Amino acid sequence: MAVPIKVSDELKGMLNEAIARELSVSISYMWQHVLMTGVQGFAVRGEIKKISIAEMKHAEEIAERLVYLGGKPTTQPTEIKVGENLKQMMQINAGQEVGAIELYRKIIAKAESEDDKVTADMFRDILGQEEEHHNTFTGFLEES
Repeated sequence: MAVPIKVSDELKGMLNEAIARELSVSISYMWQHVLMTGVQGFAVRGEIKKISIAEMKHAEEIAERLVYLGGKPTTQPTEIKVGENLKQMMQINAGQEVGAIELYRKIIAKAESEDDKVTADMFRDILGQEEEHHNTFTGFLEES
């Protein structure tokens, strides 16, 4: 059965890149949540766990869209980075979110150029959440 919209292989590849990033950070953040200790760790670990779950939901949502568009979602995450202490973890996380924000802006532009309004709108929503995550991690850095 043909899908109602035809998008480029380039856009599908970008969606797979987004899935790989989301898988990676959901694993990274989950392990950070588990490994955090001390007063500072206990103060932030619940929020890190929530963000990890949100990132996994992003991966699922993007994968469902990719399948609808006729693509096959990757199961391979990008490099998983955890860090050794709270400050290092938050630096890694803030950097990961900056990368996601940059990629998602490109995906929005590409989807719009291909008249794929649904994908563009979906990534606008996810982009807003990623910006909130970046704000959370940079805020934790100010406290550490």
